Amino acid sequence: MKLFGRKQKEEAETTFFDPAEYEPVIRASICTGERVACMRERATGKLHELMLIRSEEDIAAFCRRYKAEEKDLRTVY
Repeated sequence: MKLFGRKQKEEAETTFFDPAEYEPVIRASICTGERVACMRERATGKLHELMLIRSEEDIAAFCRRYKAEEKDLRTVY
């Protein structure tokens, strides 16, 4: 029994994105190299930023959370 232990990180609730309407992409900055995992609306091209990508583990976590294939991710600038 821990009185002052750290709380376990709870995985954030995933929002459902319909694959017919949204496609997973990585938005990358040409200047700084910053990468953000996004869902792109197929009809309008609007990006919904979901998480910052710092390493390959973050990409794998994004793919697990949103049920995307890593090979299907494309990079937009």
